[in-house]
Amino acid sequence: MKVLTVDIDGTYLRYACMDELLNISRRGTIFTPQDGRDALIEAVGRLFEVVDDAQGIAVSMPGIIDSARGYCAMGGALRYNDDFYFRDALTKRCRTKIHVENNAKCAAMAEAAVGSLSGVSDGFVLIFSTMVGGALIRDGKLSKGKHFAAGEVSYIILNGGGKLDDENLFGRSFGVPKFLQRYAQAKAADIETVDLLTIFDAVKHGEAEAVDCLSWYTKAIAAQIFNLQTILDVEIFSIGGDVAKFPAFMSALRDELQKLYAACPFRLPQAEIVASKFLYDANLIGALQCWLHNFKE
Repeated sequence: MKVLTVDIDGTYLRYACMDELLNISRRGTIFTPQDGRDALIEAVGRLFEVVDDAQGIAVSMPGIIDSARGYCAMGGALRYNDDFYFRDALTKRCRTKIHVENNAKCAAMAEAAVGSLSGVSDGFVLIFSTMVGGALIRDGKLSKGKHFAAGEVSYIILNGGGKLDDENLFGRSFGVPKFLQRYAQAKAADIETVDLLTIFDAVKHGEAEAVDCLSWYTKAIAAQIFNLQTILDVEIFSIGGDVAKFPAFMSALRDELQKLYAACPFRLPQAEIVASKFLYDANLIGALQCWLHNFKE
């Protein structure tokens, strides 16, 4: 059995044809359509036509998702998906079995089933992409919450509130694009010339701008992990997204978190910080896990 797995975020649409054993027969990446929901449905539809031996489509996408109804209540990084019965629209384009779930929740499903949270009762997944995604594993199961929004860390308010824009929402302020932008500004460089490899190569060579940028980024993330752990008291935080594959990022994040605990006058329980097993493939693998859970006989 093969399933077309599709991971949609605000910038890229990643896809892979995957079987139950996670074998991938083909994969690729295209830009996520920015001109509306119809273009997005058509893009996924064309992929399904190319992967003509797939027996279904498993979708990971941003926003608040009611997966039982295939309904996107709020589109997150893709606001054109607000109040959209995504599954119904895609079913009209592709007559097949379709399951839709929030991308961070897909990542949590992958990590809980066969990844860094396997066998863990309580864990939390943080995914750094266009925005910051989050998902909670409680008692070994994905916790969605009353309104399907449990773990939506992107909307944590920063800086005492004020205007809830890119500067005052955690997901907007500390998604990977803001990290790249911060470094580009420090170097007076064109943002188009900067990527994660550029920054971490500069960190490796001790460049002051890169080291300062990494410190700014990980200090802010560590503060939110500290807050989340105070509320949730989980065993492990699994960190995903492309940034987590860089050891310098993970090391700096752990160091900044330890500084917070050392400075705190109270002795608080701490969680282990690990890189997700599947990194940028977690959403695809989790989408498949969700599809199999719903459709496998």
